[in-house]
Amino acid sequence: MSLNLDDKKAVVAEIGEQLATAQAVVVAEYRGVTVTSMTALRKKARESGVYLRVLKNTLARRAVADTPFAGLAGQLTGPLAYGISADPVAVAKVLNDFAKANDKFVIKAGAMANFVMSPKDVTALATMPSRDELLAMLMGTMQAPIAKFVQTLNEVPGKFVRTVAALRDEREKQAA
Repeated sequence: MSLNLDDKKAVVAEIGEQLATAQAVVVAEYRGVTVTSMTALRKKARESGVYLRVLKNTLARRAVADTPFAGLAGQLTGPLAYGISADPVAVAKVLNDFAKANDKFVIKAGAMANFVMSPKDVTALATMPSRDELLAMLMGTMQAPIAKFVQTLNEVPGKFVRTVAALRDEREKQAA
């Protein structure tokens, strides 16, 4: 079913809106992937906050034309699925994990602002910790000195109490 001009403009505007807030775009060829598998991929993408869309390459070229992802236009050939996300690691992880499980799903390229990535770069990006994981690591690192300081402060009275208890036990032994 072909789209009329107004529908095409709406699709280009929708993709442009997604690209305005995006940090990364990953493009993958889905030739031969079953509908059931694609549905599972869409569900996983939705859960991860990734906008996943299959659309005509000419519409995608128009959508990326005046964005920092314009360098991706040369890679847009064949039946492609477009993953767009504000978290660059999330989109790379979702599509890379799906590509590992489905050999017919092939990552062709990716892009970050003014930088086009090869499939190898997308795989490397997918192995990085996500934003939430990095924040958790940072918070753990920031909290460690404070926790150690509190532990050290608690050790002084604890050691005193253990010493007094040991003296008491020793005196009870001597009295008996």
